[in-house]
Amino acid sequence: MRHAGGGSGDDWPVGRGGPAGGGVLRTEERPAVEALPEPTAPGPPAVPAPPARRPRLYVIDALRLCAALMVALHHYVGTNRVNQPHNPVWDRPASHIFPAVFRVSSYGWIGVEIFFVISGFVICMSCWGRGPRDFFVSRVIRLYPAYWFGVLFTAAVLTLWPAVFEAPASARDTLFNLSMLQQGSHIANVDGVYWTLWSELRFYLIFLLVVATGLTYRKVVVFCCVWGVAAALAPVAGMPALTLLANPDAAWYFIAGLALYLMHRFGQDLLLWGILGMSWLMAQSEIAQRVDTVEHVSSWRGALLLYTVFLLFMVGVAVGLTDRLQWKWLATAGSLTYPFYLLHYAAGTTAIHYLRDRTDPRLLVAALIGAMLLLSYLVHRLVERPLSTLLKRGLTRSFARLGPPPVRRTP
Repeated sequence: MRHAGGGSGDDWPVGRGGPAGGGVLRTEERPAVEALPEPTAPGPPAVPAPPARRPRLYVIDALRLCAALMVALHHYVGTNRVNQPHNPVWDRPASHIFPAVFRVSSYGWIGVEIFFVISGFVICMSCWGRGPRDFFVSRVIRLYPAYWFGVLFTAAVLTLWPAVFEAPASARDTLFNLSMLQQGSHIANVDGVYWTLWSELRFYLIFLLVVATGLTYRKVVVFCCVWGVAAALAPVAGMPALTLLANPDAAWYFIAGLALYLMHRFGQDLLLWGILGMSWLMAQSEIAQRVDTVEHVSSWRGALLLYTVFLLFMVGVAVGLTDRLQWKWLATAGSLTYPFYLLHYAAGTTAIHYLRDRTDPRLLVAALIGAMLLLSYLVHRLVERPLSTLLKRGLTRSFARLGPPPVRRTP
């Protein structure tokens, strides 16, 4: 949904120039002649003003859920791990059990990259016209309630049934996981999917600096360029701190999402297409590395094709081609995405291990995905919503004690 901010949402008032129509040029000896306007001093180039408010982008909710389902299907039947003989999930290669499904699900990992792009788009959209306090509160209440439940639920499952994955090394490790900072402290994730949250947190940290100064078209563009340069230089700079902040493995996906939101808010221009094109070029290299070093079951061409189709679809979303899609139930579907992603992997593969010989494998996978969606809905209604309300109320009161935030003067 477009968020109409004050003014044009840019650094300068649109169309600002020098003084219009100065004094009249005449002499005392000659008759007065029609005055010519004084030349106008060149001002900074006008940046497109945001168009009128558009309806909510329900299609984003649909894309998020589709990406989560892609990742889950990949983890259940499409990874290199589940395709090994005597693997702990199926006990035989998944490609032998699901020949056709395996070929498709082997590309499901691209759902993570889709998540990152959507995250860049949605974070920029939700933060426009808001301050750093609002940004901080919104991220805490969005990330932590379902995550806390996910950590405790998964730790309990793995402690009781350590058949596919080992139980957490200690209660201390489980408790530290509740901070969501375990990867930065070299402590193992309770569930392997949590690695993406570490990338998200680093994105939020550096983007908070831009939010604190007030989001504008120019500032977000500059941020994309500076972060892109840092991500490109980090691998060869030999500076761990730069690599940590630049996040070269994920930066270009977030940058693509930011550029797409600017297209959505301000319209297309060559600069935004250039940023999006550069992000695609850098992403294809990261995709190739992931295929070669992690996935092994999919091809670079196929993965790049899927990612390219997704980006083109997102361009269609950005320019309004999907605005007529107003199915409100998609908002509920989208709300299941985060808890579903957090809960599906370790607990789901453990369930497959114990149930694989008791029912048809296809029925088992379908029923498991359905059960995880139901559990995600319950977590959203019974955990996320109540805890988010309490956290928001408490954090708002805490920030109120700090006094009002400094007023930003608009240029």
